[in-house]
Amino acid sequence: MTTTKQAKFIDAMIPITVLICLLGAAVYLYGDNSSSGPNQIALLFATFAAALVGLKNGYTWKTLEEAMIKGITISLGAILILLMVGALIGTWLLSGTVPTLIYYGLQIINPHWFYAASCIICGVVAMSIGSSWTTAATIGVALLGVANGLSLDPVVTAGAVISGAYFGDKLSPLSETTNLAPAVAGADLFAHIHHMLWTTVPSFVIAVIIFIFMGFNAEISNDATAIDAMVDLLAANFNINILNLMPLVVLLVLAIRKMPAFPAISIGAVLGAVWALLFQSDLLATQVDVSQGQLIGYFKLVWATFFDGFAISTGDAKMDDLLSGGGMSGMLNTTWLIMMALMFGAIMEKTGLLEVFVRSILKVAKSTGSLVAATISTCIGTNLVAADQYIAIVVPGRMFKEEYKKRGLRPVNLSRTLEDGGTITSPLIPWNTCGAYMQSVLLINPFDYALYAFFNLINPVLAVIYAYLGIKILRIEPKHLQNDDEAAAEVELQKQSKEQDSA
Repeated sequence: MTTTKQAKFIDAMIPITVLICLLGAAVYLYGDNSSSGPNQIALLFATFAAALVGLKNGYTWKTLEEAMIKGITISLGAILILLMVGALIGTWLLSGTVPTLIYYGLQIINPHWFYAASCIICGVVAMSIGSSWTTAATIGVALLGVANGLSLDPVVTAGAVISGAYFGDKLSPLSETTNLAPAVAGADLFAHIHHMLWTTVPSFVIAVIIFIFMGFNAEISNDATAIDAMVDLLAANFNINILNLMPLVVLLVLAIRKMPAFPAISIGAVLGAVWALLFQSDLLATQVDVSQGQLIGYFKLVWATFFDGFAISTGDAKMDDLLSGGGMSGMLNTTWLIMMALMFGAIMEKTGLLEVFVRSILKVAKSTGSLVAATISTCIGTNLVAADQYIAIVVPGRMFKEEYKKRGLRPVNLSRTLEDGGTITSPLIPWNTCGAYMQSVLLINPFDYALYAFFNLINPVLAVIYAYLGIKILRIEPKHLQNDDEAAAEVELQKQSKEQDSA
């Protein structure tokens, strides 16, 4: 059997340095297009660097290759969802579902309250269905359209959408991460959710207040003519009616009933295609190729929408960009990024390079406050390096679990910290699976909206402050104290019994 060496700190720094240098170069050379190939190549070469370190420490190429394949395999469920979300966006544009949401949103939402309302709406939806991804791909896309019509900043709107979506996802018992964190830490699910309220709700309230302030100080288009023109353009190109929202209602119901994400989103996409045939016949007539017959033409158009998305020509370039997109092909670049990121993360974990950082951190984490800060820092670091929120929960959870137990801290402290550091920072990183997904759906770079995802920024900071101040840090009662209390209670019962007998 081949003997492997324990990784050293300098070993871990080699692939990290390569990754940071190449990602920095990609952003410098390609700007917003860095996620369209350059970041993937940076992750690939960083993977090669980690593999070389692993080979030096005695790992065989077969072992490393198996780790990379396993890492990619873990992402296949997310990739399936991602591809189907692309199809869903395409068919919901064709069916008029998204245009209808924009149409009513322009007329209902007060511009001054828009940012705060977007945050709250996404929070409620995400809490109901347990999915930040689905919330962003549906409600989030529509809200960005409304922001465009009101001449509000789409980057701030994206920050509000992300804040609300991850607040709801974090507190929903239907969410995968909300179930994963207590499972790793050894805590009860509902005790975990209850304990998270102390850091999550105040962070969300602060974020909403900031969005309210920004909304009342934003430069808002008071040109009712421009908004009316946008509404008229939507009505001219789509058959707008309340029934167009049925695919959204069905998707929300399926999610609430705990149907897995992939089949639920697939049903939503298919229903969007059916709704397009039922309610958008005039629009389809302008898009269809009847050279092979009208029926075949309609079939080809709907089929193409699934894989290539939907495009419309309204005569207004901004509206064309707003109302066009989707399709599985539009998600392939993000799929490539996710595969490269998880391949790199798998090598880093297999060779023990991630564990090196944790060992180094524990040497200086003496107090409870510093331990929580170290856990959050490790979760964020894992999100940066391993590029996946699930890994950012599982790996630090396994590594810190015994340390929390040794220090007499209840498991809910660890499970809450894993979510405060791992779950909500993932969409702020462009090469992370969540960041890549959000960019593909919202079409805004995470480096841009990260400055306005206030909930995601405030929550980790507030968690660290709580830990240093000792606020809602629950401790395990020493067993000998429990025995003493039980003995005292027994003595008291015996005393009462004797008094009753004497009476």
